[in-house]
Amino acid sequence: MRLNQVTVTMPDLDAGWEFYRKLGLKPIVDARPHYVRFVCPDGGSSFSLHQGEAGGGGTTVYFECDDLDLTVSRLIEAGILFASSPADKNWLWREAEVFDPAGNRIVLYFAGANRLDPPWRVPASAAK
Repeated sequence: MRLNQVTVTMPDLDAGWEFYRKLGLKPIVDARPHYVRFVCPDGGSSFSLHQGEAGGGGTTVYFECDDLDLTVSRLIEAGILFASSPADKNWLWREAEVFDPAGNRIVLYFAGANRLDPPWRVPASAAK
């Protein structure tokens, strides 16, 4: 099984369109005002926005960046306001936090090998 896409609800798709394009996602479907879909620049996964009043604020989406600090600097220059600067976390990821126009929490991060293989990973024999 492989994750294809994540969809979040957003009242204002025009604001979402601008925000996620600034993050570097590439549009592949523009059916505003009801739906938009982007492809992530790396990895082939996609991300979409569905127009609606409900939702927002309860979703967290993680986007992995090979050079987190450079990416955050570029986004700040583009006008994105971050809630937290890149910081090393005790779970061995480096993260920066931002909120989209609907209040969804977006975490840009770099985890390297710790993404899928942290030192505390459950042994394969116990995962069966």
